[in-house]
Amino acid sequence: MTVWHCAKLTLLMLAILILVWDGMACRDTFIFLGVMVLPAKGREAINRALKADLLVLNTVMAGKWLDDVLKENVPHVLPKVLWWIHEIQGHYFQLEYVRHLPLVAAAMIDSHVAAEYWKTGTRDYLRIKMPDTYVVHLGNSKDLMEIAEDSVAKRVLREHVRESLGVRDEDLLFAMINSVSRGKGQDLFLQSFYESLQLIIQKKLRVPSMHAVIVGSDMTAQPKFESQLRDFVRVKKIQDRVHFVNKTLTVAPYLAAIDVLVQNSQAVYQHKFARGECFGRITIEAMAFQLPVLGTAAGGTTEIVVNGSTGLLHPTGKEGVTPLAKNIVTLATNVHRRLTLGKTGYEKVKETFLEHHMAHRIATVLKEVLQKAKSHPKL
Repeated sequence: MTVWHCAKLTLLMLAILILVWDGMACRDTFIFLGVMVLPAKGREAINRALKADLLVLNTVMAGKWLDDVLKENVPHVLPKVLWWIHEIQGHYFQLEYVRHLPLVAAAMIDSHVAAEYWKTGTRDYLRIKMPDTYVVHLGNSKDLMEIAEDSVAKRVLREHVRESLGVRDEDLLFAMINSVSRGKGQDLFLQSFYESLQLIIQKKLRVPSMHAVIVGSDMTAQPKFESQLRDFVRVKKIQDRVHFVNKTLTVAPYLAAIDVLVQNSQAVYQHKFARGECFGRITIEAMAFQLPVLGTAAGGTTEIVVNGSTGLLHPTGKEGVTPLAKNIVTLATNVHRRLTLGKTGYEKVKETFLEHHMAHRIATVLKEVLQKAKSHPKL
């Protein structure tokens, strides 16, 4: 049973409207699923919003849509708005985005850490109050799980990706799969990777050839930062061990090809609060592929990775470089540990982070918020 069937209500999903507005290819998929797809602007969008039982705003940026499109109708829809927030970056803490937040029916956020960050940040720096807030952890799609549980498909993908990278089947691949930016921590990961190579040499350890893979390269997005990454690789003379892969939404082939996922999102001290990932979907996707995760002890990662059980956590910032390097060496030298962490992570995904788990969590929130919206007096 889907989220929408469970909730039994009329929804106008702004996420869908934005997809159409941006001209993205997902439109046909929504139509195929029986979801009404409308332009984000125009009279019809306004009429549907006014008539809907519940209006779901998806992402912080949707706050601009309220003022730009609904305009004088905003007060009429706020009591029936559920605001789904996925962002945790400090630059989203601006009144132009979230000034209506205190008046909506409720907010829904991807992790407890992020929810507390929003509660504290809005109170102390914007001087506004968060509405009733629900935490809903995300879940892996059925499509991804089918690939993750298909040994033949994984083997084919592994062989194809490794051949494209020029690495052997027995080589060890530690990968980050994120958009390249300082906040994601690729620079610190490469420092840790280089340090791990030095530790292996110093201790005369016998390990397979190790490689670092950065999936998410886009020189047009962060040219200065990515140039610094490539310069570091060149100066340290590890070009044969570090591979940059262009940004992609198709992550399954790389999850099938690597041995360890590194989730190195950093704590940026914006308003004196650390962030990390709001949730980190790639983490649960990696766990579905039975990969151990080396993650920062910050943000939503701490609600996914159980330190010592499904992965190993390390501090954020420069103080985390050496601990991450040591964790890399630990997994490089201990096959049994890698496999055990990966298997335990997979079991946790099956217990908590599947599509139907997420659907149930969202449906519960929708029902509660709908009741609250219906009880609010009409303006």
